[in-house]
Amino acid sequence: MTTTRECPALLVSAPASGQGKTSVTAALARWHTQQGRRVRVFKTGPDFLDPMVLERASGTPAYQLDLWMCGEADVRQRLFDAAGACDLILVEGVMGLFDGDPSSADLAQQLALPVMTVIDGSAMAQTFGAVACGMASYRKKLSMYGVAANRIGSDYHAQLLRNSLPPSLHWLGALPRDEALALPERHLGLIAAAELEDIDARLDALAKAWSAHASISLPSPIRFKPQRIDPVPMQLHKQRIAIARDAAFCFIYQANLDLLSEAGAELRFFSPLAGDALPECDAVWLPGGYPELHLTALSARRDLHKALREHRDAEKPLLAECGGLLFGLESLADREGNEAPMAGLLSGRAVLQSRLVALGLQSVALPEGKLRGHTFHHTRAWIDEKPLAHAFNPNNGPCQEAVYRDRRLTASFVHLYFPSNPLAAQRLFLP
Repeated sequence: MTTTRECPALLVSAPASGQGKTSVTAALARWHTQQGRRVRVFKTGPDFLDPMVLERASGTPAYQLDLWMCGEADVRQRLFDAAGACDLILVEGVMGLFDGDPSSADLAQQLALPVMTVIDGSAMAQTFGAVACGMASYRKKLSMYGVAANRIGSDYHAQLLRNSLPPSLHWLGALPRDEALALPERHLGLIAAAELEDIDARLDALAKAWSAHASISLPSPIRFKPQRIDPVPMQLHKQRIAIARDAAFCFIYQANLDLLSEAGAELRFFSPLAGDALPECDAVWLPGGYPELHLTALSARRDLHKALREHRDAEKPLLAECGGLLFGLESLADREGNEAPMAGLLSGRAVLQSRLVALGLQSVALPEGKLRGHTFHHTRAWIDEKPLAHAFNPNNGPCQEAVYRDRRLTASFVHLYFPSNPLAAQRLFLP
């Protein structure tokens, strides 16, 4: 029986958001893949958009690692599984290295992951080294392996930055300041990889740019140990679950799909935007995404609206998360006030705002059990229903989302992480 596995690993972090972590991680993943290495990529914290890009860059699903939302055992087991199937593990951090609770630094320290920091060097020279040294020395038990520069102006600029580093910090590479290499964004973050027709060309361009200054230096392999995790009970045997999945409903954790499949469910995907009818099913999942960008198409799906209401009225399970909740309201409006009718599963309306409305980890106690997840949206909703429960923010933040229940319909702005309580998650899809 295998007791440990070894594999080189790097946690890619930065002094702050906006430094280019995702671009560098994607460049690293695609470049190493092109060199013939098998790469597995993870994302620190609850995030949907960055993993879509990282999955495309590496050619393998990108899972989330969060000490609170996922739990340490879940995190360690996923890394153990990856170590047995790849030559390099990359973990993209969240925000700045020491930001948040738990932070990327907490994850790196607890799992003994060496850290690579990405620094925007566009407006500095030798101070680049000072910033890197400050990050390396800020927490004594953290292992800072190396540094990469983003948005360099020239080869000479890269040389200045590289020479500013002490011998204890490895130079790992750089990306140039080039708008053609930028990954496009909108509210909530990067544009979903599936919406970019040229995503592979962009990733190849990032890898090519990275190769100009890339170092093949990798840290020594890390030893990963298996965890004692109970197998997923098969409570969903032959349960048919219809899952909306397209550009309007794309915020889906791969770990959630894995759990439903392991529990015996038959997953039936359909696209509301493409005009797909609701498949024959025992339960429905409307995940989050961007319904506000597709008001005309979604409002025209009166056949689907009717089918979903009949599903609810038949007291069959239906989970609507964030974007799924918005689609389930009576109407939804964009920032300009253009309002369109939605499915009418719940009495209420919502309007997209110009600023972030909610952000934070969430824990919610439901009749099925306690589940963990997060909230992140720009929409304000007015819902004429009494909440079944309110979520709890473990960091005592202001975001405590309401959860609504009508028969077997469960609706909320919370994105649930099913492996945080496999039994409770399965019960949401049972009559």
